[in-house]
Amino acid sequence: MPPPTAVDAWLNSRRFGIVIDAGSSGSRLQIYSWRDARVVRQEQGSKVAYSLPQVQKGTEKDEDWVTKVEPGISTFAENPDGLATYLAPLLEHARSQIPPSRHAETPLFLLATAGMRLLTPEQQASVLETTCHFLKFHSHFLIDPPSTAGPCGSSVRIITGEEEGLFGWIAVNYLMDGFGPSNEDRTTYGFLDMGGASTQIAFEPSPKEREKAQNLTDVRLRLLGGEEIIHKVFVTTWLGYGTNQARERYVGQAIGHYESKSPVISPNKEELVEDPCLPKDLRLTESPVFSPSTPATPHERKAHTLLGTGSFTQCLQDTASLLNKTAPCPDTPCLFNGVYVPPIDFSVSRFIGVSEYWYSSEHVFGLGGAYDFVQYERAAQEFCGSTWTDIKRMHEEAKERGRLGGDGQVEVDGQVVGLDKWDDKVEMSRLQMQCFKAAWIINVLHEGLGMPRIVDYGGNVTTGGDAVKAHAEQKGLGRPTFQSMDTVGDIAITWTLGKMVLVASKEIQPLLKNNRPLVDPLEDISDDEKSFVHPIRPPFHLGLGAIEDQISAHLPPSLTGQSLGFPVVGLVLIMLILISLLLLTYRLRHYIRYGTRRLIRLSNKRAQDIASSSMEEGALKDSPTSPFSHRVPTAPVTRRWLRLLRRLTSLWRSRPSPLYIPSQNALRPQSSPARMSPIRHTSSASSLYPPEPSTFPTMSTSTATSPTIGSYDDFMLSKGNGDTDASIYSRSRNSSTISLSGLVPRQPLSRTNSAWHLP
Repeated sequence: MPPPTAVDAWLNSRRFGIVIDAGSSGSRLQIYSWRDARVVRQEQGSKVAYSLPQVQKGTEKDEDWVTKVEPGISTFAENPDGLATYLAPLLEHARSQIPPSRHAETPLFLLATAGMRLLTPEQQASVLETTCHFLKFHSHFLIDPPSTAGPCGSSVRIITGEEEGLFGWIAVNYLMDGFGPSNEDRTTYGFLDMGGASTQIAFEPSPKEREKAQNLTDVRLRLLGGEEIIHKVFVTTWLGYGTNQARERYVGQAIGHYESKSPVISPNKEELVEDPCLPKDLRLTESPVFSPSTPATPHERKAHTLLGTGSFTQCLQDTASLLNKTAPCPDTPCLFNGVYVPPIDFSVSRFIGVSEYWYSSEHVFGLGGAYDFVQYERAAQEFCGSTWTDIKRMHEEAKERGRLGGDGQVEVDGQVVGLDKWDDKVEMSRLQMQCFKAAWIINVLHEGLGMPRIVDYGGNVTTGGDAVKAHAEQKGLGRPTFQSMDTVGDIAITWTLGKMVLVASKEIQPLLKNNRPLVDPLEDISDDEKSFVHPIRPPFHLGLGAIEDQISAHLPPSLTGQSLGFPVVGLVLIMLILISLLLLTYRLRHYIRYGTRRLIRLSNKRAQDIASSSMEEGALKDSPTSPFSHRVPTAPVTRRWLRLLRRLTSLWRSRPSPLYIPSQNALRPQSSPARMSPIRHTSSASSLYPPEPSTFPTMSTSTATSPTIGSYDDFMLSKGNGDTDASIYSRSRNSSTISLSGLVPRQPLSRTNSAWHLP
């Protein structure tokens, strides 16, 4: 649908933000919006002063706020040119949903997660630079300029697992009303997230543990009234402990165990590796994944066929070792894989799990919400013990009936006709891996994080989350320790929401003017070397490439370097250099012409000197009275060249300024204007080769007939044409004379001292 127009009441004082979650399996664009904080305060007064901006879906129609493309952006590591086609539908969707008048003020973020973290730094830089150029040159959304964070600053980059966890923690507590004024002592919710490649935890330790805890990160937010609140949050991530990569390690472990038991393999025998984490009779061919340090034979590294046995209890035991709890722990206490985590007080702390925690609980078991270990384990055992044939049959039946609701009810004409077994989002791949994923989640929660198992053998047989919560309260257990959730109201719990809450909070004017600007949590760490979390900074090229981005961002798409096939900044620099050279040449044209003529004259005189010297066999050297004796250089060759260089450089330093002396006729009224007579003053250095006596007229130190003396250029031209007298001596009408003694101080004509010469 077209974007809202200016007359739309919903658009009034509304601001927008865009986040592209570039994950390992696909990229999801989400549009958020919120109303301007100043307008909200004016309309609602002080009652909203202690609230955060109300961030919600950024489109009037709920289905338009999000769109997704597949596969993950990391798959373009070897083909960055394909990113333009990949990202075009996302960008077009954002342009069509946000009014064009708001594009320039709408921030756009593309933040990549686990899939991009697994690439090499060079591949990361290539993908991000290409992505940055496309987003800049094909939209007018607000994107950061180049910086050390990347070619598009903080707008296009790879976020660490810790940042993903912090943003998710903000989203959870924002939706659960966990934030309030700084003087309130309220307990915030912990955040758990599990994807295909990694898993994260983020929580605020209790006040007692907060004093002793290490590696806490400040999360700063600003309420609508301008007050800043600060929470000290611990966050960490386990890369390689998501469900998909845990499965790959598990397959390698199972095949290695099988090979150690069967060292001799018959070539005619079918190799079947029993797998208790697959439903009964399901056969899958999978390739093991070994770390480089793990010894494995070539046969072990080949793909094997796994046969499901459907034993959930055995699956729990086999997957527990994948937590690597025996790894060294440099900083105690550690949970698993040697990672430090402050002690968690589960009697006070409450956790909310998203992503895989929700999918594995709700989509197959229907147990999303408040978590009950007994019910979850019972559902997993029932599912894993089913044959694969029965599971496929139930899936086909559910697919044929269709799913109109989201709560397990099958409706026809508004009437509930039955209960469906599975959610409509369940795919065959989910059913194949459900047994393993359920076991992995239980191990991470209880064996990894240390969450206590609440076992009620008195008959806790409820299956609904609300009933579990009520039952726990009746037993005096308080609120559930853990809940799996996907949305609160109609807003999905994602780390992208937390990022937008932070962006909306940044726009609020601080209560105190000296408050520091709000930034992302990791950018608030002053000493990166001492920090346990380091931002991901691939080797970006911020030289001419940054200038290229700045110039191309203001050009039409047809004139950008990407469209023209060559860098625009290079063309601009070449043009600037050529224009500068032309301007410099024009500015120095008189010096260049004068210097060129001088060099030509010196060259000609030098040739004449050589010819004269060869003819007279050195007589000119010995005869001090010879008129040509001053032309024969007596200094060494090196000194002559130094004098010549000094002479040439003096030409560039200052342009010769002729001294104009009016003729005598100019002192008395005339019927025609008097002509000016230039007389040039030269130093002894510039008179190394004075003119021949027969060529230049001498002037008396007292009086002289005053000709109208032409310029040096006129003299050279006339000499070349053979018309010396007419061009040099152009008499005035009355042939008057003028005494030089009254105008110029008398100076002896000498070779060593400066003198007045006619050019």
